[in-house]
Amino acid sequence: MSGFLNALPGAVSQGLIWGIMAIGVYITYKILDIADLTVDGSLCTGGAVFVMLFTNGINLWAAMLAALLAGMLAGLVTGLLHTVCGIPAILSGILTQLALYSINMAIMGMKATVAININQEGVLDKLLVSLRFVQGSKGGFPFYRHPIFVVGIFTAGLIAVLYWFFGRELGAALRATGSNPNMARAQGINTDFCKVLGLMLSNGLVALCGALLCQYSSANEIKVGQGAIVIGLAAVIIGEVLLGKVFRNFALKLLSVSIGAILYYVVLQAVLQMGLDANYLKLLSAIVVAVFLTIPNWKGKYFGKSSRKEAAENA
Repeated sequence: MSGFLNALPGAVSQGLIWGIMAIGVYITYKILDIADLTVDGSLCTGGAVFVMLFTNGINLWAAMLAALLAGMLAGLVTGLLHTVCGIPAILSGILTQLALYSINMAIMGMKATVAININQEGVLDKLLVSLRFVQGSKGGFPFYRHPIFVVGIFTAGLIAVLYWFFGRELGAALRATGSNPNMARAQGINTDFCKVLGLMLSNGLVALCGALLCQYSSANEIKVGQGAIVIGLAAVIIGEVLLGKVFRNFALKLLSVSIGAILYYVVLQAVLQMGLDANYLKLLSAIVVAVFLTIPNWKGKYFGKSSRKEAAENA
C-alpha cells in the first residue's frame, strides 16, 4: 500500500499530461465522429520536434509552439487525404501514421532515442515539467514546480481556450459537422474545411502532449506513441461513463476527459503494484477500453428495456 501511495503523485502527473492528448482524441472521436489513428504518430512528432529544437538551444516555448504546429501539419495531411483524396478517415490516419514513423526518425537524426541531458547545468531549470519535480520539496524543488500543479494550470487554461473557441461561430460549425454533416451542409457550412480544421486542432494538442512527455521523461523515443489512441479512448470513455451524467457543460466534459486519463493511470499503477508483469499493460489497456465501451451499450440494451417497461406499466 505504501508503494502505491508513493507512486500516486507520478501516476497523477502522467495522467494529467496524457489528458491533453485525450482532449485531442475527444475532438475527433466525440465531436467530429472520426476515429483518427494519426495520434500514434503525431505524439512522437511533437516530442521529436521539441527535443531536437530544445537540445540545440531554442527557447522552451518556441520549441513547444513548433511541436504544436508540427502536429497540426500531420492533422492537415490526414484531413486532405480524407476530404480531397476521398480516402476513408480511419485509413487516412493509418497512412499518415505510417509515414510519420520515417519522418520522426529523420527529425531525430535517424536515432531511435534522443535524450535531454538534465544533469547539464541550467537545463533542468528550463524545463516546464520533469520526473525529478515529482519529488517536490523532498527533492529540493518548490511546490509550484510539481507537474500536478504545472500541468493542472496548463490543462485549465487549455480547456478555457477550447471552451471559448467552440462557443464561437467556427467552433459551432465544427460541432455541427460532427453531429449532422448533411444538415450542416444545408446551412452553408463547409464540412470538409471543418473536418480538416478539427483534425489539425486534435493532432496539434496530441503533439503538444508529446512535447510535455518528452520533458517529463527527459527523452523522446520513436515508439512513444504506440498505442496512444487506446489510452486516449480509455480516458474519453472512462470520463464519459463515470462523469457523463454529472458533467453536462462542454468545459466540464473536457475536464472529465482529463480526469479519465488520471483514473486510467492510477488504475494501471495499482495493478502494477499488485505484481502484474509490465508486458501485459497493453492487454490490460485494451480490456479497460472494451469494458467501458460495453457498459453504455449494455445499459441501454438491458436496463433501458426494464425502465421503459416500468414506465409503460405505470402509465
